[in-house]
Amino acid sequence: MSAVEIIDKIFSQSLKSKIFVNRDVLRPDYVPDELPHREEQIAKLASILAPSLQGARPSNVFIYGLTGTGKTAVTKFVLRKLYEKSLEVGARITVCYVNVRQDDTTYRVLLRLSECIGLRLPFTGISTAEAYRRFIRALNLRSTLFIATLDEIDFLVKKHGDELLYRLTRCNEELDQSKVTVIGITNDLKFVDSLDPRVRSSLGEVEIVFPPYNAMQLEDILRKRAELAFRPGVLDKGVIELCAALAAREHGDARRALDLLRVAGEIAEREGADMVTVEHVRKARAELERDRVAEVISTMPLHAKLVLLAITNLVSLNGKTTTGEVYSHYRTLCSKLGIEHVTQRRVSDIISELDMLGIITARVVSRGRYGKTRVITLAVPKDVVYSVLEEDPYASVLLPGNR
Repeated sequence: MSAVEIIDKIFSQSLKSKIFVNRDVLRPDYVPDELPHREEQIAKLASILAPSLQGARPSNVFIYGLTGTGKTAVTKFVLRKLYEKSLEVGARITVCYVNVRQDDTTYRVLLRLSECIGLRLPFTGISTAEAYRRFIRALNLRSTLFIATLDEIDFLVKKHGDELLYRLTRCNEELDQSKVTVIGITNDLKFVDSLDPRVRSSLGEVEIVFPPYNAMQLEDILRKRAELAFRPGVLDKGVIELCAALAAREHGDARRALDLLRVAGEIAEREGADMVTVEHVRKARAELERDRVAEVISTMPLHAKLVLLAITNLVSLNGKTTTGEVYSHYRTLCSKLGIEHVTQRRVSDIISELDMLGIITARVVSRGRYGKTRVITLAVPKDVVYSVLEEDPYASVLLPGNR
């Protein structure tokens, strides 16, 4: 069979899927018409924003909770309903959603906020201060209540500081025709403590906490989505329960549960199976874990990658290693690249970070009069580490087989 025939067969099978009706309802950016087990948070956010329908500026809101607890879905859901109601009653409300992990600079966030009011800023060529001035001037001419939602706001603040947050929470002092309310969303439960006290007091006028879902709640969510996503009868017994149980174990992450169910369906589809089974869920879990590890490793700085490479090489030979052995081998790798190595203390910090990310396991053991050391093992397959490091132009030349 030729390559063209193979591709044609795959595409034809996809068009007449035996598994899916609409797989998009299992994706994290899908906002359903029902959000079970988040009624309390929906009611609270709706009551905070309701005064906007009468022209009053609602309080700024700070929303936080772990990944996959429904923060974004609830916020988008309430804002959609608010906007629909504003059209019905004739209230002048503009809602704007920006994910600042994707638009990851202060200027790009201003660009997105400006687009929501019909202002087109140039991609380059003007300062952030000038962009902000143009945004405020255009906003005032709109005579609207502007609700700016900044999702994953911690990502922007950690990279560029909280200057934009400070300006947005104080910009009502510069406006006489329009008003601004800011909704900040974060996965970092300690993020608010790192803000400037002036920003903290303004942004955190009202706080909403989203608790993790438990296994029973995740089952409810998955069943409702599965009715829309899959053909009747294709989910084998135990599939939804296993997806829910695995996600509940990882801090009640609904996004994780939905990803598991979707990828399990896709694996079943690729295999030409008639049903999605628990074995497909286990394969999906392994596939998602590889993807997560690959993303984390690929975005690490060079020296962190070299420390991880040193650990992987040593563990491949001996099954485990120690901090001292890792530092010695790491220095050898730096020497081969002709770059300066970092201090042993910094390498120790990198090892702690890798342990925290779940890529390695570092256990402190006592060696009696020789003091204490950390025994290090890999927590992910070594093949995954090597395959990701192969994409790095510096680390790739040091991989086994390339030396």
